[in-house]
This record gives sequence, C-alpha cells and structure tokens, in this order.
Amino acid sequence: MLDESLLDSPEGLAEADRRGLLRGAAEAGARVRTAARHAAEAGVGNLKPDGRPRAVLIAGPGAAATHTADLLGTLAGPGSPVVRLAPTGVAPAAGALRWELPGWAGSVDLLLITTPDGTEPSLALLADQAYRRGLTVVAVAPAGTPLAESVGGTHGLFVPMATAPYDQDEPLAASSPGVFWALLTPLLALLDRIGLLSAPPEALEKVADRLDRIAERCGPVIAAYSNPAKTLAAELADALPVVWTEGTSAGPAGRRFAAALAELAGRPAVVAELPEALAAHGALLAGPLAASADPDDFFRDRVEEAPSLHARVVLLRDRPSGGLTAAPAARDLALSHDTPISELEPEEGGELETLAELIAVTDFAAVYLALASGA
Repeated sequence: MLDESLLDSPEGLAEADRRGLLRGAAEAGARVRTAARHAAEAGVGNLKPDGRPRAVLIAGPGAAATHTADLLGTLAGPGSPVVRLAPTGVAPAAGALRWELPGWAGSVDLLLITTPDGTEPSLALLADQAYRRGLTVVAVAPAGTPLAESVGGTHGLFVPMATAPYDQDEPLAASSPGVFWALLTPLLALLDRIGLLSAPPEALEKVADRLDRIAERCGPVIAAYSNPAKTLAAELADALPVVWTEGTSAGPAGRRFAAALAELAGRPAVVAELPEALAAHGALLAGPLAASADPDDFFRDRVEEAPSLHARVVLLRDRPSGGLTAAPAARDLALSHDTPISELEPEEGGELETLAELIAVTDFAAVYLALASGA
C-alpha cells in the first residue's frame, strides 16, 4: 500500500530514504558536471582517435551497465554497434561475476567498463585480456579500487567515478539516478570525441541544467498536486504499469523506468514501443488486468481486501520520426478498455536534453513509489 501522506512530507521522505535515492535524483545535474570535469581531467578531450571503432563493448554489473549500453546504443545508431557483455556466475556478487570477450573482439574494437563498485576481480582480468588482444580499454569506476589500478597498469584510460558520501556499495545502488549519471557522462564525452555520437561539453552542460530544472519541479518539497513525479507515483500505487514509448530517445527512458520500478520499488512493469505496443499489449488491456475487469458484485464489501491490480498505461513521448504518431491510437485503445493513461512529454531541446528529462521525471517517480510504499 502506498502512503500518499508521505509524499507531501519532506522530512518523512528523507527519513525513509536510507539508500540516498532521492538525493541522487535531486543531485543528478551536479553529478553530470562533476563527471564531465573528471573526464576532462582524465584526458578525454585530448584524445586523437584513429577512427570509429568497429564495435563498442560494455561490461559491468547490473542496471548501471545495462542502461548505459541501451542509451549509448540508441544514440550511436548502427554505425558502430554497442554490445553489452552480460556476466555469468552463481550470484550477483563482485567475486562471483564473470565476463569474457567474444572471440571476434580485437584491435579495432573498444571496451568500456562501467561499475559503481570496482572490486570485481573478473573486470580486472577482462581489462588485462582486452589489452593482450589489442582492444582500447576505458573504465569508469570509483578511484582507488583494484579495477582502477588494473586499467592503469594495462595502458588503458581510467576516469574516476563522480561519487557522493551517501553512495551505497550494494546492488540496488546501480539503479539510483546519481550512479547512472556518474557512469554515463564520461562515456558520452568519450564517444563524442571519437565521433560515435554528439555530446560536446556544451550539450552536457545543457543536460545538467535540464536535470536541475527537473529537480526543482519534482523535488520533495514540491506538493504532489504540482509535482509530476509524485503525481505519477500516486497514479501507479495499485497499478500494473504498462509503459509505452514513442520516439527514439523515449525507448531507453521507458526501459530504464520499468527496470527501476522493479529494482527500487519492487513493482512489475511491462514496456514496449509504439506502434507495436498496441498489438503486443492489446490482449493484456482486454484481459483480467483491465480496469473494467471486475466480475464480482459491485456492492460487495471490500474493506478487508487488498486492492485489485489493474493496468495503467504510461506513455513517454519524444518527437516521433517524420511527424507520424501513434499516440491517438494508443489513447483510443486504452480508453476503450477503461484503462487510465498517464503521459509525459519533455520540453523542446536537443536529443540529450529531452532524454534526460524523461529519465529524470521517471527516476523521481520510481524513487517516490519506493519510499512511499516502504520498499
């Protein structure tokens, strides 16, 4: 059950935020600026690339690497495929995870290592293996960790992660907004330098400014009735989120939102891109999870029962290509099954800015849902 009264209690939210999630969301803009400065100090701006890599491989634990690879792959396009190296192992612990380079990886490829931990022995071994096979290696991780020493010892480029005192060394921290932006920003600067995507310093500064504005709109002191993140969290209190995205940039934001709901708030969610989402989730909206699906007597006493879980569509939109939009069809399908719909659309701006806004609002919503439901 969601404690909606907690949403309008900044003191209560701060007390419930034992993992620093809300502070991480509020300070996302500052993380971007600090991470960009760390990248510049590490020499990213002085790199003289020989050309675009054949492929970009990304290795790292949990949501941090998954979301980073998804977003970078979307922004980079098909020119140099971005491939996440999924780990194997018996447990999601630093000492148990294992990464391996694919057999085809070689000197024309780039390996990026992202981790909020830095003590994973297999990542250090992976950096050494990549060096022996001629790959260029770049790592973003906390300073002073074994990974930092390993990458420095194999002639790779190490960028210290922009950390904060309240960062927690636990798997849940991988989905926190602060960790996400701290790991992503140096890689944006790097891939801009090698021509894989466009993220010059002025664009990163605009991203930081946009994140600051979202923090002002969605912060804990802003009342729920005028706070889009708190409003969305309350709307999803007893709902199954059906996340639909439209526009290239909205895809990674929707997938991150669904993952954050599961990892931070303990809430299941499904996600798909329009227009295919209409066919993929049509049966779901018409089935027992539809808001109108309640075959029992309307007057039955439900005081002692837990509320039923019904679908709610969350539509994230960002400038669909060619001006074509499936949003009207999405609204018609949802409303035809009495399914409520929440919509988020960013203000005008560059691709990175609009993507940052969608991620920031949904990050805040996932954090509020987690805190107010006691997750």
